[in-house]
Amino acid sequence: MVTDIDHRQAGRDSLFLMADLRIEAQAGDHRVKVRNLSARGMMAEGTVRVTSGVGVEVSLRNLGWVPGRVAWIQDNRFGIAFLDDIDPRVVRAPAGQGAGEHTPRYLKSSVQPPDPRNLRKL
Repeated sequence: MVTDIDHRQAGRDSLFLMADLRIEAQAGDHRVKVRNLSARGMMAEGTVRVTSGVGVEVSLRNLGWVPGRVAWIQDNRFGIAFLDDIDPRVVRAPAGQGAGEHTPRYLKSSVQPPDPRNLRKL
């Protein structure tokens, strides 16, 4: 028998990356650690104060700002339910290899790989 807890964990992978968080009706961005991520939501950790049900936006690598709502809070960790599903594989890809128009310029490589036709064989 599969419980609700099992369903919640399905498709959710642990990872560690940093993200910026905006909280509805508050000025400024907050840095949080992304502890796990799925198509429907994520768990964040940080010293920021949030309340259950408040609207937030989180800037995820290769995706940009994703809107959601705080679903639960426990100590310095909290869950965010995204308003629309995302593709977590895009977030896990190296910076600059996802939805390019949303990747900040400073994360994109300015170094172009050499043309293999111009390389000398040793």
